[in-house]
Amino acid sequence: MTVLAVVLAAGSCALSGVLTAAVRLLSLRRGFVARPTADRYHSRIVPLGGGVAIFWTIAIFLAGGLLVMKFLIAPGVSTWFDDSVTVHAEGFLGRAPDLLMVLAGALVLHVMGLYDDRKRLGPFFKLGIQFAVAIFVAWFADIRFEFFIPNRAVTTTFSAVWIVLIVNVFNFLDNMDGLSAGIALISSAVLFTAAALSGQLFIGALGLVFMGSLLGFLVFNFPPARIFMGDCGSLVVGYFMAVITLRTTYYHEVRQAGLYAVGIPLVVMAVPLYDFISVTFLRIRQGKSPFVGDTQHFSHRLKRRGLTDTQTVLTLYLATLCTGVSAVFLYQVDLAGALLIMSQTAMILAIVAIFESTKTSSQGRP
Repeated sequence: MTVLAVVLAAGSCALSGVLTAAVRLLSLRRGFVARPTADRYHSRIVPLGGGVAIFWTIAIFLAGGLLVMKFLIAPGVSTWFDDSVTVHAEGFLGRAPDLLMVLAGALVLHVMGLYDDRKRLGPFFKLGIQFAVAIFVAWFADIRFEFFIPNRAVTTTFSAVWIVLIVNVFNFLDNMDGLSAGIALISSAVLFTAAALSGQLFIGALGLVFMGSLLGFLVFNFPPARIFMGDCGSLVVGYFMAVITLRTTYYHEVRQAGLYAVGIPLVVMAVPLYDFISVTFLRIRQGKSPFVGDTQHFSHRLKRRGLTDTQTVLTLYLATLCTGVSAVFLYQVDLAGALLIMSQTAMILAIVAIFESTKTSSQGRP
């Protein structure tokens, strides 16, 4: 299993890197670029389309994995593998319809994002498509929150809202070089750890491919970015983050895992959720639409305190890593421990909030 994990992670990273380089060249030739505007922080022309590499890396690996399982590893097909491997292939193939529906949902968001990167769609149209995709995968592919709620309609509704929320959280987060992809990489690594601890090979494999696709793209997107992912990437990144959070098992009654482990996704994604909530609040308070882009994001506010792009991104990486590491221990704690971890998460956000809201003097010092 270790060899398979390395193949999935390294292979998807390599493919994503190659595709990102190819898309970058093609975007430059076709003029598919992001130009500096008043509502964007970047001051130079940067090619778009990095999301193409992210999506197609995930799609190729998952579709290829299904074909390999079906024709090379499945029980009765090959004698090269023992039962310990073929049993997992059988389980993987049993989830094939759900996986294909998840990929179909990602494809819809990817195509919509690609069109939006070129033509600019209205926010409510995009929101409607997002909800349609979210309801579809929640109901038909069982990408649902099921903890202690037996009603399928209720869990589908909650899950669809969560999917749309996380899609937009990472879409909003794509406001500075390397930010959305890097935080998604850190968050998915923590969730992968949770999946591994619970023995979830299916969601673990998806997490490895997802992380590899992000890392290969991040090589080109880390400050100073040589390519942006665009909406065709940020919507897909948020979508797969939502899928992974919903399909990872956090609570194990038999193994006596802490009930508080269900709070892992909220702790892991405390930083991106803070950005989404704070910038939405600022825009509404100013009488603006929350869907209209500007430079009031968490990262922009930090940068105005004198940090460089790289320092800003690394600060937010570190904050995400700090909350993420704490989240893993929610498996093992009692009520007091859970409250301590939640308090620590709030304090980490408070420290950054104090820093990013500090006024700057005329001499340029806080």
